[in-house]
Amino acid sequence: MEHTYLRYECADAFALTTSSASSRAPQSNSIVSFLGDGSPKDPLMTTAGSQCLGFSLKQNRLCLKLGHREHLTGGVGTGRALNSDEVVCLTTSGDKVATGWLDGAVRVFDVNSKDVANDAGLVHSLIHDEDEDEFVVREPLLLQGHLNTPVRSICFAQGETRLASGGSDGSVVLWDVVAETGLFRLLGHRGGITEIMFVRLGNFDGLITASLDGLVKVWDLNGQCCNQTIANHRGEVWGAACARIGVLENEEEDRVRLVTGSTDGQVRVWAVQEPKRNAATDTDTEKETASDIRDDDVCHYMGSLIPPPNVSTSTEKVQTIHYHPNVRYVGVLHSGSKSVDVYLIRSAQESLRKKQRRLRRRREKKGIATDEQATGGKKRGILDDPESSGDDQERPEDVSGEALDPKRLKASDEFEYYGMARASHKIRGFTFVPFKERGGGIRVVCALSTNALETLALIKKKNPDDGKNVVVCEKVSMLDMYGHPTGIRSIALSSDDELACTVSKNVTKIWNVDNRSCVHSISPSPLAKRKEGGSAGCYGLCATFLPGNSHVVLGTREGHLLVVDIASGDVVYTEEKAHDGAIWSLDLRRPTQQQETTAIVTGSADKTVKFWEIEVQDEDEEEAGQPMVVHTRTLQMTDDVVAVRYSHSTDPSKRLVFASTLDSTIKVFFDDTLKFFLSLYGHKLPALAVDSSDDDMILASSGADKAIKIWGLDFGDTHRTLYGHGDSVTDLRFVNRTHNFFTSSKDGTVRYWDGDRFEQILVLNGHCAEVNCLAVSRTGAFVLTGGMDRQVRVWERTRDMVFLEEERERELEQVFDKVQGDDRETASIMRRRDESDMNGEVDQEADGDQPQSEAAVKRSVLSVSSGDRIMEALERADQELKEAAVFRKSEGGQATTRMANPLLLGLEPAQYILWILRSIKSAELEQSLLVLPLGHLERLIYYLIVLLRSGRGVELCSRVAIFMIKTHQNQLVATRKLAIPLRELRRLVRMRLSQDRDTVGFNLAALRTIARVAQENKNSHFNADDAQSKDIWAGLGLGSDVAAALEQKGGRRTNWS
Repeated sequence: MEHTYLRYECADAFALTTSSASSRAPQSNSIVSFLGDGSPKDPLMTTAGSQCLGFSLKQNRLCLKLGHREHLTGGVGTGRALNSDEVVCLTTSGDKVATGWLDGAVRVFDVNSKDVANDAGLVHSLIHDEDEDEFVVREPLLLQGHLNTPVRSICFAQGETRLASGGSDGSVVLWDVVAETGLFRLLGHRGGITEIMFVRLGNFDGLITASLDGLVKVWDLNGQCCNQTIANHRGEVWGAACARIGVLENEEEDRVRLVTGSTDGQVRVWAVQEPKRNAATDTDTEKETASDIRDDDVCHYMGSLIPPPNVSTSTEKVQTIHYHPNVRYVGVLHSGSKSVDVYLIRSAQESLRKKQRRLRRRREKKGIATDEQATGGKKRGILDDPESSGDDQERPEDVSGEALDPKRLKASDEFEYYGMARASHKIRGFTFVPFKERGGGIRVVCALSTNALETLALIKKKNPDDGKNVVVCEKVSMLDMYGHPTGIRSIALSSDDELACTVSKNVTKIWNVDNRSCVHSISPSPLAKRKEGGSAGCYGLCATFLPGNSHVVLGTREGHLLVVDIASGDVVYTEEKAHDGAIWSLDLRRPTQQQETTAIVTGSADKTVKFWEIEVQDEDEEEAGQPMVVHTRTLQMTDDVVAVRYSHSTDPSKRLVFASTLDSTIKVFFDDTLKFFLSLYGHKLPALAVDSSDDDMILASSGADKAIKIWGLDFGDTHRTLYGHGDSVTDLRFVNRTHNFFTSSKDGTVRYWDGDRFEQILVLNGHCAEVNCLAVSRTGAFVLTGGMDRQVRVWERTRDMVFLEEERERELEQVFDKVQGDDRETASIMRRRDESDMNGEVDQEADGDQPQSEAAVKRSVLSVSSGDRIMEALERADQELKEAAVFRKSEGGQATTRMANPLLLGLEPAQYILWILRSIKSAELEQSLLVLPLGHLERLIYYLIVLLRSGRGVELCSRVAIFMIKTHQNQLVATRKLAIPLRELRRLVRMRLSQDRDTVGFNLAALRTIARVAQENKNSHFNADDAQSKDIWAGLGLGSDVAAALEQKGGRRTNWS
């Protein structure tokens, strides 16, 4: 009989405020955005690993968590676990949050304002019942159309009905959020999409995309083609923003400006106008010539944004560009910079006056130059000097490769440098605060590289020296409580599993495991430095809780041992220079009946293993009653000590000490006498972690050579060497009362092993970077892991059973999902053509025949299984019809009722087909239908006709019929026996859709009427003399006549049939 195990799944993740770009996830510009309509109560959404977090800036706390459940293939798992994907980008529109993920999926969350107010879903656990602590209120809308490439940019259209997403492969997919399906995929870019913007100008419905290939493309969404390509940038285009900033005087067109930034550090401005071909009439079209083709461009260059000479700005690449919600400011962030440059957008009147001053100055310069030529170049005053500086002086940097018409508006006419928002650390992303504050000015929220959020305010104040208004940057708030600034190096659990301690560079945090909240954030430093006023913290490497769970012992890279009081968050004792080198590992020996003292062992890079006992400080000391460490013994080693560990035996004479050294050996000593017992050889590189089972029968070690070795403690023999990790194995811990253990690795995975059968049980994915440490609870109910992605993930044991054969099959299905699509897809063809172009194999004739759009579908295991379900349903329905016909024939026309078929859920065959079609997700329906062969398609058409005749599922049946006919047009036309069914299907589709259209139109007209009457009643004054209100349907048709008759009789309309 096959051995079974209990499954561990990720229940939650915490300790992350905003995630940074990892080795797998590309950098994105859309990582922070405000939710809602601009109210001060609206949370700020950030990308945080596998979740989207919402923070309240008013209360400076976490108030919302968004994430989706992970549904494993094969029906295994609880279906309530936190996903193992990584969110790359997000955008908001009202109460909707659209997110782009690493696996190419787009998920749209619908957030309720009550969830934000009630702090719903902040803690998610799999141990509790399903009705408790739900992670999110509802599952998000899933849209899959990108071919397994990360989605790095996403944008909502105005009205929330359309959504555009751009992938790292250069494809852009347009989605219909209401229909829950992809409209089409745009092809043309050869680099990752960095920004997407919708543009609506009169009759032109467009989309602007910026890419790493150095191009900015303007797409016509009606024609699904590229309308203009801007190639003026001198490198990759990283940032772009487009907005309508007003209307010019005496002109009907709006001021729509596109601001772009590339690797050359220059910020360019483009005027976005409706193409003249779209706006022209038929008479104007006839007058067009070949020279007017350039006038059909949408974007026209206006110049670049140049900061004043006295302002020091970064010259690195432009990373992010955002408009303020009131469209009066625009912010520019350079890569690796600590500041955001903010530009003020002048009004239409101010821009025209600025242009007039510039033109007047230009005429004066020309006149001065003419006079100088006439007088031999003699200068007559400073006003005549063409080299004089001023705000109206033209700068050569404003001119690009193409000549600009001086009579047109330039970027310097509309944009003015406003100020600089400077943060305390490097900025990864920013957004403007959409609501006004009491202090005035504008506020910028910056996502820092230190896993924190900082709010800055730009306020105008008078300079006391000259009395002029100066823009000053002030720090408003800092939210750094919920995350580590650097990667987590160590994690420890208290004896009651209620508290957790995480250690990183200069920061140690104490967490409440139950509610995932931070109890204390400590920057530990020695007492001597703290008394002297020093604030520099120590670099923590390892930690453990003392008995009583009121103190934590820290080992640092400087060689200090610090004792921290959890209640106060202060360092109560410091053993400076406990080691001459870094303390890489420490372990606690708990008191027993035979040995009541508490001790710790430390291993350091100074080639020593030291033993310490925990004692209480005397009353004479400043920290009287607090614990302290006293050095008792020293064990000299031949090389640096990487890891130390006590065995679990309670007998002092049998307790062992394991020490892993840099020479790739593990030494075993007796704890009481420090007598040498065993030397374990076998690792090719140093063993980074060691641990023994609670019965001290076996010892497991994991090393930098990617190997896990299981040793017998009787003779020191190697039982088995296990391989599975793709990089160094950093930590290893046994589950109590079992021989099963967990390992963490630099490959970003956590694995669960059976030490008796030498098999891998589970692979736990979810971390975005190296996993450095793990901690197992005393009962094995949950496991905490931390790594360089600065997040702590909680893995909980569920009641779901694990069968090893099923796990291997599921891994093969995941490999199938990772295949980069079918080679016959258009995107694959274009990629192969790009490779041939690089090799010099260019076909000039076929260069202009490349497709610019295709269907937004993606093949996956779920879509293939859905197609199999449709085929199986068709076969069952046909079999039911045959059995029903045989039954009627055998009864000889007698009125008898046949028992319903339970395989069809008691439904009629056509109704069962409709139920199967409705059970398939809308985004996967088209790809599932492509699996059907032509024979099953004929039967599907028959059932669609039956359903349309009865009026069931009109919208779904029409969509399926139209898609299948468009896809298999050639085969259907060549089949004569389908001519009559197709004509009947066309008649039914037209009739039913016309009826539905009339119904929808009638309902819309009624709703408009109700809204109009309500608006009229709202604006009219109340008259108390009116004893009876008039009917709102008066003057609208048949109902008004009946209402008038009832009103004359003095009666009231009570019921309408």
